[in-house]
Amino acid sequence: MVLIDGKATANQIKNEIAEEVKAIQSKGERAPHLAAVLVGNDGASLTYVGSKVRSCEKVGFDSSLIRLPEETTEAELLTKIKELNQDDTLDGYIVQLPLPKHIDEEKVLLAIDPKKDVDGFHPSNFGRMALELETFIPATPFGIMQLIERYDIDTQGKHVVVIGRSHIVGRPISILMSQKGAYGNATVTVAHSRTKDLKSLTQQADIIVSALGVPGFVTADMVKKGVVIIDVGITRVEDASKEKGYYITGDVDFDSVAQKASFITPVPGGVGPMTIAMLLKNTLLARKWNA
Repeated sequence: MVLIDGKATANQIKNEIAEEVKAIQSKGERAPHLAAVLVGNDGASLTYVGSKVRSCEKVGFDSSLIRLPEETTEAELLTKIKELNQDDTLDGYIVQLPLPKHIDEEKVLLAIDPKKDVDGFHPSNFGRMALELETFIPATPFGIMQLIERYDIDTQGKHVVVIGRSHIVGRPISILMSQKGAYGNATVTVAHSRTKDLKSLTQQADIIVSALGVPGFVTADMVKKGVVIIDVGITRVEDASKEKGYYITGDVDFDSVAQKASFITPVPGGVGPMTIAMLLKNTLLARKWNA
């Protein structure tokens, strides 16, 4: 069994990006610039955005954090987005989700300039991805594809079962893995809450990508020997015996499933670190494409 080390892979990618930034600056050009918009004081969002800012510093990017109060109106946020769209010093930006309930997330995401949409959520970018055109790929699916490529996992003709159909992970990864290419050409089944007899599907799967958010959902009796497991789920489970009062776990019952798997991602330390690395990679691409 090979443990897929997302943290080490993400650091390798960040080092590669840092070298490219040095090359850009050696020509007298400015460094790539990434901004994050955070509305309110959601704890998980604060932690995540803080990690993005630190990662920008590590690779030599300029970064901006735009913090807006919880009571910011939808109109005020849309005005800020218009400003960011018109800012020529900014290569890409993200609006951190979730947004307060009084703001329409869809309206906000549609307002982002697709050329600066380094999260890859705008319908224009999603459509371009589906058509195999040059575009920003959503960061988590992009990270999964990078792990598959860098660990040289064979996907040709393999049966992939994706558990979960969200627009952030499940749907895009199902598209990417079915496309033509060295790390595509798979036969993909997308499973969801209405799927009947999921266990019979996962038992046939050569590769399982689980993005459900249910701790320990995938168990050893659901998988065959030699399966590749990509665990995207990340859940904070309360546990008074832990110093922090909780532990982080994935969708997969790691200890039992790892005994049957050929490759497996841990949680934490698997797919998670790759998401930020791919956000940086998308920002670097934006810098090149929009120069």
